[in-house]
Amino acid sequence: MRRFIIAATFLAISGLVCLRTPIIVLGADQAPRVLNGIDILRRQNFAPLAGKRVGLVTNHTGLAADGTSTIDLLLNSGVCKLVALFSPEHGIRGIMDSKVSLSVDETTGLPIYSLYGDTRRPTPEMLRGIDALVYDIQDVGARFYTYSTTMAYCMEEAAKAGIPYYLLDRPNPIGGTLVEGPILDADKTSFIGYMPLPVRHGMTLGELARYINAERKLGADLRVIAMQGWRRSYFFYDTDQLWVNPSPNMRSILEAILYPGVCLLEATNVSVGRGTDRPFEIVGAPWIEPRRFAAALNAARVPGVKYVPLYFTPNASTNQGMKCGGVQLILTNPERLNSVLFGMTLISVLHKLYPDKFEIAKVLRLLGNERALERLKAGRPPIEILKAGDPDLRRFMTRRQKALIYGRTPNPKEGNR
Repeated sequence: MRRFIIAATFLAISGLVCLRTPIIVLGADQAPRVLNGIDILRRQNFAPLAGKRVGLVTNHTGLAADGTSTIDLLLNSGVCKLVALFSPEHGIRGIMDSKVSLSVDETTGLPIYSLYGDTRRPTPEMLRGIDALVYDIQDVGARFYTYSTTMAYCMEEAAKAGIPYYLLDRPNPIGGTLVEGPILDADKTSFIGYMPLPVRHGMTLGELARYINAERKLGADLRVIAMQGWRRSYFFYDTDQLWVNPSPNMRSILEAILYPGVCLLEATNVSVGRGTDRPFEIVGAPWIEPRRFAAALNAARVPGVKYVPLYFTPNASTNQGMKCGGVQLILTNPERLNSVLFGMTLISVLHKLYPDKFEIAKVLRLLGNERALERLKAGRPPIEILKAGDPDLRRFMTRRQKALIYGRTPNPKEGNR
């Protein structure tokens, strides 16, 4: 009950975009329950990086517990020499929604190489003169969130260059026990799907890096600086950390929990709330009758979520400037929600109610599993489709065991619930 009350309170609070200024200096009695990799590296007086020329892959989420940026900590460490910065999608400040260009950091004078522009991986020229590549970015725990692919591409290039790759670990904000959804087909890998993984993989980026390094046989000299205090059962509201929006449309932990399901609609003609003040909390289209849609969704009784009918008009992205009928998503229990089941239920209901309007074929871009999509088209129940994929999911759960760093993991024999 205590955790549920904390969750309900936290879900009502939107995050703040933080720049490179300290937020607050914490006393020992104010320290968060979970310390990130950068906090542990700081306690080690940056010894693992001693004498090295460092390249840092980061953005505005790379912060220590007291709000000091990882950039400033490495720059002023007196132990290593920070020589270059690398920016993922959305830029070093996390506010861009377009191509990121090469630039110079106004404070340090360091080059900021873009990993979301002409190239999406560090080139040999970018890595020239670098002795270690360090990664510190907050992820959200979904296969198609691009920071994890950037992490993997950087690890590949560090391995090719023969330099160690340090990953400063951070929480998976939607927990480490729930593993959900179809596995990505091997022939559908891309920047939004690095390798065959379930939609919700239940790993921290440090664990995911270990898994990728082993499964892809990259041979990277990977060194994960692990967190202190994180447990697999923790959602972000259990960590006592300050929420920082990882990207412009990921504005709260509520949206992060809903994201693995709602984002399955991203490539279709249904708005997922971009261009509103509630991205990933509302979905709709001009041809949807909201009460009918809400009634069908509530009748499906997916645990942990309810639906309220509404109209909205997005000012950007899909259906820009058009009045959309749809639903607001009400999260009633984050720990009971199978986010992928919920997302596939959205797809199933849309296809049933609006077969001539809803572009179900475009779901494949994010769902990434041809067999699951064909079964949705055929009208099979989403829970049945997910359970049909349980053998693949169980094999994944077994393979990932060696990559896990933190505590208890679910039984590998468990599947979608």
